[in-house]
Order: sequence, then structure tokens, then C-alpha cells
Amino acid sequence: MNPTIACVVPCHNEEAAVGTVVRDLRSALPEADIYVYDNASTDRTVEVAREAGAIVREEHRKGKGNVIRRAFADVDADALLVIDGDDTYDASRAREMVDLLFDGPYDQVVGARRETVDGAYRAGHAVGNKLLTGAVRSLFGNEVTDMLSGYRVFSRRFVKSFPALSRQFETETEMTVHALNLRLPTAEVTVGYKGRPAGSESKLHTYRDGWRILKVILNLARRERPSLVHTVVAGLLVLTSTILGIPVIIDFVRTGAVPRFPTAILAAAIMTIATLVLLVGYVLESVMHMRQEQSRLVHLAYPAPRRSQRRAASEDADVSVTTP
Repeated sequence: MNPTIACVVPCHNEEAAVGTVVRDLRSALPEADIYVYDNASTDRTVEVAREAGAIVREEHRKGKGNVIRRAFADVDADALLVIDGDDTYDASRAREMVDLLFDGPYDQVVGARRETVDGAYRAGHAVGNKLLTGAVRSLFGNEVTDMLSGYRVFSRRFVKSFPALSRQFETETEMTVHALNLRLPTAEVTVGYKGRPAGSESKLHTYRDGWRILKVILNLARRERPSLVHTVVAGLLVLTSTILGIPVIIDFVRTGAVPRFPTAILAAAIMTIATLVLLVGYVLESVMHMRQEQSRLVHLAYPAPRRSQRRAASEDADVSVTTP
């Protein structure tokens, strides 16, 4: 039995581009079901998508993260491809990315962007992407070069174990951290990235969405690396307590008295808080490990992606013959 493939195209006011995206996906993956998720569009996005042959569904809560949450819950396929509906990614590489997912097998294949037209990245976007990707690499691991790519292919077990808590464009950050935390096998394919077609307008705001993504990274660090975050906070508190307490200790050694009781009490209180912060970090680390174990078990409840049952059976037979 051949595997099932689905494509999800999140859209908000993309009438100028969505038809091209759907047709390119249909050409690259003729066997795939193509879903266009309209996200409160006010133009002809829905009509253009239907005319191009897509299955149209609607998510009225605005935000790409809300669309991904809905699509991951509704769509069931062995491989699920997500691509933005703005026709900036090279959809002709879809077959290569899906094949790589099955051949790996991988749980995620990311389309790492490469500019094919000067100015494809808006001013500030390239720098922001590098800074945010660098922050994630430092906190969670180095296995990512384009964290904010909106062109990805996922296995069924990735999709069904992904919590999808984000609401806006920070959903790609959540996907990346999910894969890094569970150490899911991930590959990258360099894909072309070009400017939007005439009549299409970007919904990404450089500073506002960049700040939102940074806050998500910090929240994920607090949630997924609690011992690190709490150790840093506790260390700052210990440093503050030490700076306040050393003069009091020196005075006590010299005179045998404590003339500055308020400072001594404050230093002792800050040191106590630092100890409590450190202990809470260790407790949260244990909770985080239990949550990761649960996510891992959900992930393992689904089989690894395979190109076809017939091919898998043939490979298993070859292995059984050659194994001594």
C-alpha cells in the first residue's frame, strides 16, 4: 500500500499567489491531497484556491499557529507538507523533500531558504532570522540553520506528538524546539526563495513578530531548560547577596558587631531566595523529563515513515536472507 501524502497551505489574503502554489504542488505531488486553510481572508483567496483544485478549509482565529494547530488535528497522512501560500518557496522541490522523509526515514525535512532573487528577504528579516536561529542553536542544539522556514515535511508521528501551542508566526520556532528536544531525526534541503508576486503583501512585521518570537524562545527555554534558567537566576541572586553581605561580614570581623542590620537581613533573604530558585529549577527539570518521556511515547505509538508497505516487506526480506 502506497503512503498517503497531504499538503497544507496556510493563507491570509493570498489571492495573487495561492493558485500558483496549489498548481505547483499538484505538478510535483499529483497523488497528494492539497488543503488550503483560509485564515480570515477578505479577498478571493478561497475562490482562487478552489479553482486551482485545492480542498479549502477555514480557521477563523487569526494566526498561522492557529492554522497549524487545526490542520495537524484534522489532516491524517503518512507525510504532511506545510508551505506558505505566498509563492516565495520553490514548490517544485516538494517531491525531493517527501522522498527524503521516507528514505531517511526522518520525522522532519526543512526547506532551508536560499535567495534566488535579490531582495527576496525584507530588510531586517535575514539578520533577525540569523540572530533568532543562533539563540535557539545555543539553547537547544546546533542541528538547525533556518529555524523560521515555513516550508517543511513532517511524518505522522511528528504531527501527532506536536503540542502546537503557538498562535502566530512563532509556530516554526516551536516546531524546531520540539524536534530538538525529542532528538527527532531531521534533514534539510536547500530550496529557492524569491520575492512575493505583484499584488501580494507580507503579513510578517519585522520588529513586532521578531519580539514575539524572541519571547517564545525565552518561554521555551524556561519550560524546556528549567535547570539552566534557574541556575542563571540563582547565580545572579547569589552575586547580589554576596556584594551586599561582604561589607557586613568585614565590619563584623573588625568590630565584632553588626551595625547594618537591614543590609545583613536583605543579603540573607536574597541568599535564601537564590537557594529556593535553584531547588525549584531542579524540581521543574524532573517534571520536564517526565513530560518529554510522555511525548516520546506518543511519538513511538506511530510507525516510522516508509515509502510503501511492499518496499518495506522487500527490504525486510532482504535483511532476513543476508543476516547470519
